[in-house]
Amino acid sequence: MNPNLSRLREFVTAFGALVATRPSEAELLREGAPLLAGLVSVDDWLPDEFAQADPVRYTQYLLHADSEQRFSIVSFVWGPGQSTPIHDHTVWGIIGLLRGAEYSQPYRLSPGDRPIAQDPAKRLEPGQVEVVSPAIGDVHQVRNAFDDRVSISIHVYGANIGGVQRSVYLPEGGRKTFVSGYSNAVLPNIWSITA
Repeated sequence: MNPNLSRLREFVTAFGALVATRPSEAELLREGAPLLAGLVSVDDWLPDEFAQADPVRYTQYLLHADSEQRFSIVSFVWGPGQSTPIHDHTVWGIIGLLRGAEYSQPYRLSPGDRPIAQDPAKRLEPGQVEVVSPAIGDVHQVRNAFDDRVSISIHVYGANIGGVQRSVYLPEGGRKTFVSGYSNAVLPNIWSITA
């Protein structure tokens, strides 16, 4: 089946138009979440090469980077049982579940940057979204809800997230900085008029 890339193209256009209005972060998250929910509610558009799991660790494929670095769109592919370390983003983010299911466990930081689990983990199912931001809660750990199949979520961030310096938080306290980069070297051509 050929992916319906027009869905992604329409999302990029709509989200770019929203960002161009220069909304407050709260407005952007409130208005952007339904846009992403619309995209992830139909699973016919993600090309197979951006949905491949790695047997060792989760992968993150860049789908679109705004030319002005205002936002980026990434597919996160979780192999069976895979999870992230506890980490932050330093920018706003909207996360939508496309395929499978995942758990997102929020944390708060105690003195010495020791992460403390906050509230129960939230399970995301296809079509559902959640938001993160330094203003409302930015530290979490994400894991595939399944031990026997792949799950995929689509993330929209308020920067080119693969180049942002962020932190991983150690269970005993302290942090390590990292820059995630991306798992792919080639972007999908979402602007093709035949897609």
